[in-house]
Amino acid sequence: MTMSLRERLFVGLTSLVFMTGIGAGVWAFSWAYGEAIELQDSLLMQLGTLAVRTELPPDVSVLQGVDSDGQVVTEEFKSGGPASPGALPLASLPFDTPDGLHTVTDGSNQWRILIKTRADGSRFALGQNGEYRNEIAQGSAIRTVIPIAVLFPCLMLLVGMVVRTSFRPLSRIAAEIDAKKSDHMQKLPVDGIPSELLPFVESINRLLDRIGTLFDQQRRFVADAAHELRTPITALSLQIENLEHADLSPEARERIGMLRNGARRSTRLLEQLLTLARFEASSEATPPVTRLDHVSREVVADAIQRASARNIDLGFERCEPVAVRANPASLAVLVRNLIENAIRYAPDNGRIDLVVTGEGGQAMFQVSDNGPGIAQADMSRIFEPFFRGTHPVGDGTGLGLSIVERICKRLTGTVTVENIGKHDVPAGLRVTVLVPLAA
Repeated sequence: MTMSLRERLFVGLTSLVFMTGIGAGVWAFSWAYGEAIELQDSLLMQLGTLAVRTELPPDVSVLQGVDSDGQVVTEEFKSGGPASPGALPLASLPFDTPDGLHTVTDGSNQWRILIKTRADGSRFALGQNGEYRNEIAQGSAIRTVIPIAVLFPCLMLLVGMVVRTSFRPLSRIAAEIDAKKSDHMQKLPVDGIPSELLPFVESINRLLDRIGTLFDQQRRFVADAAHELRTPITALSLQIENLEHADLSPEARERIGMLRNGARRSTRLLEQLLTLARFEASSEATPPVTRLDHVSREVVADAIQRASARNIDLGFERCEPVAVRANPASLAVLVRNLIENAIRYAPDNGRIDLVVTGEGGQAMFQVSDNGPGIAQADMSRIFEPFFRGTHPVGDGTGLGLSIVERICKRLTGTVTVENIGKHDVPAGLRVTVLVPLAA
């Protein structure tokens, strides 16, 4: 899978920080270790300077005034071999060894020895065990590296935060583009956009302008085509009505009936297209206050005959007086489309319940039926124009819910569709429209 630009930048920077941290840690450890060794050599030199004028008793092996844990051992360096057993390994050093620091190995032990000569020509040795010196130096070096080991993970975390913050404008633009509907051509904001992203955003805005122009042309074409087709379809319907009064055979009447149904469906489609075109072309700034309960009762009165023809129980479960700011014609189209959908999909002898109420600053219009519901796979596409689902029923056009959604958005409301049933088995459909109440 291809990594995103943010992931590439984060991985690259954190890898660079990590490698830099490893290099800095190794260098700091080596430097601190060397400094600790040099410091211990300096201490031996200072102790030697203090002891150069002092004749050491033969039974003294640890320098007076020095912590015994430091394992600083002193011994007279005489010609003829080492001193008492257990003292410094001076046997490997000839008596004419020059003054200064020397590293002497005694079996598995290593010693750092300082040779000094007094004014009277006598010599002495001051030594420290190498294992102890290394332990002290390593401890000092590790304490130097610890802040780096703590700092670099924090620095990697800060790099991740900086990368995320730097890409936040791009993420915001992507979220705004994803949230746009196919017919929403509002330009992307350029305020607060980094200069590197500004040409990209301006290109998208120019593309949105071109797409918006294409959408406008499409809407005008649909409106003009629907308007031009309305006249011949109306004339065809009148001719069909005239033929019904003629003396025709049963077979001819059956074909006339099929032709009448086709003309009715074409008329319904043209009405929906004209309604959609008029609604999208309207730009009413402040719609009037309209009683949703009155509009709902009028639409139900017009639809009750069609519902009764199939013995469908259509009625209000609750109808309260509520007012919204909406064009009465648009509100009637919204209510009519939802009720006609419910009648189309409800079974014979079925039931359709309507609710009109207002609470919490929202007016609610709800339609519930006991039809087959909507397949879960079709839920994401039910508001697409001309989409009628995988199992269409009746003579619908596939524009009803699309028009309802557009009207709801124009009224700053919402529409939700859900299946009624248990255990994911649809037993009907419930459509809920919420629109802000009029002040």
